[in-house]
Amino acid sequence: MSTAVRTTCPYCGVGCGVIAEPGPRGVHVRGDPDHPANHGRLCAKGANLGETVGDGGRLRHPEIRGRRVSWFRALDEVADGFRRVIDTHGPEAVAIYASGQLLTEDYYLANKLMKGYIGAANIDTNSRLCMSSAVAAHEHAFGEDVVPGDYTDLDLANLTVLVGSNAAWCHPVLYRRLRDAREADPQRRMVVIDPRTTATAREADLHLAIRPGTDVWLFNGLLAHLARTGAIDRDWVEAHTGGLDAAVDAARRSAPDTTEVARACGLVEADVARFFDWFAATPRTLTLFSQGVNQSSSGTDKAGAIVNCHLATGRVGRPGAGPFSLTGQPNAMGGREVGGLANTLAGHRGFDAADAVQAFWDSPAIAREPGLKAVDLFEAIHAGRVRAVWIMATNPAVSLPDAERVREALHRCELVVVSDMTRETDTAAWADVLLPAAAWGEKDGTVTNSERRISRQRPFRDAPGEARPDWWMIAAVARRMGYTGFDYAGPHEIFDEHARLSALDGAPRAFDIGGLAGLDRAGYDALAPRQWPLPAAGGAEHPRLFADGGFPTADGRARLQAVEPRPPAHATDADYPLSLNSGRVRDHWHTLTRSARAPRLCGHTPEPRLAVSPADAAALGLATGGLARVESAWGTTVVRVEITPEQAPGAVFLPMHWSEQFASGGRAGALVNPAVCPRSGEPEFKHTPVRVTALATAWQGVAVARGRLDVTALDCWTRVPGRGHERYELAHGEVPADWHAWARTLLDDGTDGDWLEYADPRAGRYRAALIGSDGSLHACVYATPDEEGLPERYWLTNLFEAGPLDGTARFAVLAGRPSAVTG
Repeated sequence: MSTAVRTTCPYCGVGCGVIAEPGPRGVHVRGDPDHPANHGRLCAKGANLGETVGDGGRLRHPEIRGRRVSWFRALDEVADGFRRVIDTHGPEAVAIYASGQLLTEDYYLANKLMKGYIGAANIDTNSRLCMSSAVAAHEHAFGEDVVPGDYTDLDLANLTVLVGSNAAWCHPVLYRRLRDAREADPQRRMVVIDPRTTATAREADLHLAIRPGTDVWLFNGLLAHLARTGAIDRDWVEAHTGGLDAAVDAARRSAPDTTEVARACGLVEADVARFFDWFAATPRTLTLFSQGVNQSSSGTDKAGAIVNCHLATGRVGRPGAGPFSLTGQPNAMGGREVGGLANTLAGHRGFDAADAVQAFWDSPAIAREPGLKAVDLFEAIHAGRVRAVWIMATNPAVSLPDAERVREALHRCELVVVSDMTRETDTAAWADVLLPAAAWGEKDGTVTNSERRISRQRPFRDAPGEARPDWWMIAAVARRMGYTGFDYAGPHEIFDEHARLSALDGAPRAFDIGGLAGLDRAGYDALAPRQWPLPAAGGAEHPRLFADGGFPTADGRARLQAVEPRPPAHATDADYPLSLNSGRVRDHWHTLTRSARAPRLCGHTPEPRLAVSPADAAALGLATGGLARVESAWGTTVVRVEITPEQAPGAVFLPMHWSEQFASGGRAGALVNPAVCPRSGEPEFKHTPVRVTALATAWQGVAVARGRLDVTALDCWTRVPGRGHERYELAHGEVPADWHAWARTLLDDGTDGDWLEYADPRAGRYRAALIGSDGSLHACVYATPDEEGLPERYWLTNLFEAGPLDGTARFAVLAGRPSAVTG
């Protein structure tokens, strides 16, 4: 394949269109100017997608317990294993754990196999960890999991409220759109509600740095203010909603005035009053919320409290107005459409529609009650109630809370199947069967973004080795288990079945793509981005929903919910006095399996660091660049410290991305408390009680080599992939007895060449380099008592692309700084 291909970015839920053009020097990726989600714009991750495409590190062949086997043997092993467990222990003893990285067609077949043929609902997804609280709030309020708005609302809103969303880093293309709108009209305001002073908060007209977990107090206070000041749209509410009086009564009890809200949230009362007044006075108010709201033991209540304020003012589905959930993954919404969550059936149906779905599938069984949600699923594996699990395109050994217990569960499990593009994930280490999956650029299907827009993800390269699409594996296993109904000529036939099922029973439902049923392969290949609902009756697309009511509920009315605020699970105390918050950084993604393949992305945040306020750092004796031990009731890790005034006292922040494949510490999931929202099952990632203690370091260092180095014996290390080299950030509590012997063991892999070395024991400095026989730099290491004496990383890593080094350049390597000639 060598022509340019229009496809979709595989990162966040914005769903940007990209144009990928393979060439002799790799894949060039640029934004698609005709895609309505991004109009040609890309963030740093999207712009560097070409660097992530390649065969290096790929899982190329099926394996059983570490040995290469044929696809026939591997598929038989999976099918026979699942069948054996089902026959012995029943259908509830098997499960699938899926991912928002799957395409809709993959997701559809996984759901069909598990719920419609095996007959149990134990299929859940890592979308449970990011968006399920918003889903539960939508279902309660609107009757269905529906985002009522459209990205054009960012252009039209006069007040934009971002809650628990660092959109400048996590949804950059949307944030740039919002910023452009503000620059075009400086009267437009932006409020950011976030405990941290993020990149988004720094540009806000008003930043409400609320105490972690107090969102419901704030939005209950806003609802009470709207009622008190006559800002509720009584006509619209009476015509289209129910539950207002109970919601307002609950709000008044918990947050009767700005004084009480400010006290509960740790805010200045004047700031609270300003936010309330702005919201009440601005009809075009758009509230964007994301993981800071959802990832909580009261996440559904938080999202519901936000939706209440929009329903009460009639600001739903109108231009520039509405509650808008920003999705974390590229196909979290597509997965929800096909029943990828354990508590739904396909097509946004509940289990009361089981008979209709079973009849459509003509299946031998159907799940009739919800299955196990993510955290409960792995607890059931740990307890032996689930004995076989198929994990698709995700890394729960890192990403789930209480991650050590997840690993124990996988160790105990009778059969663990993992399908992924690489074996270099922590979860793959526990697999009995490894199945090589096609990656982005090789897969063919659809995804749905945060504004309900279905886009094609088209292949532009062949998969390496024997890698296959996920839907192909699922169908092959289903057939081997004796199930009919899994013969497809390609993903277009799966999509057609999905579209027909969406329109099956004619019930009032927003998700209806019956108008896309019947596409043949050519029509499917040519499918342009489309926004649902798309019923068979046709008509114009609906960028916004519910402005005139018509909610998909039994009585056509939306429902406000009475919300009683409650603090986060597991309060801080004398033993664990700080609150740990985890989340994303700008240029990394999930557990680094994709973004770490792009060297330019690794440079922005090369290692995990614990963000600590200056006040807490002083009290704890911490220093920037020094080490700290972070302990919770569930785990321990050691990381470097970053002291920053952007972090509020009493709380610390640790990025979520790093795993044991890339760092000795920083595995946030090992610390996170496993409490979940009782309604959504979403974990409490934003609040875990921890204690932090300073650790002494005898030296800190950096090493770079053309191959992997064994640094696992050190107290703290991070591996930073580069172009043709690996960089390591190092720290340790003891000085080697013999620096020379230590460095030789670390760097010398048998390469012929020259050894360069410098040691200053009195100053605690050591440097060594191995020059290959061709004169190029092969490996080097630098150690100093602190970070200050270490070489500049960009200069150092560029030397590995410089070719043979002359005498001046060799001196610079040993000096640890560029000379006038080389620099």
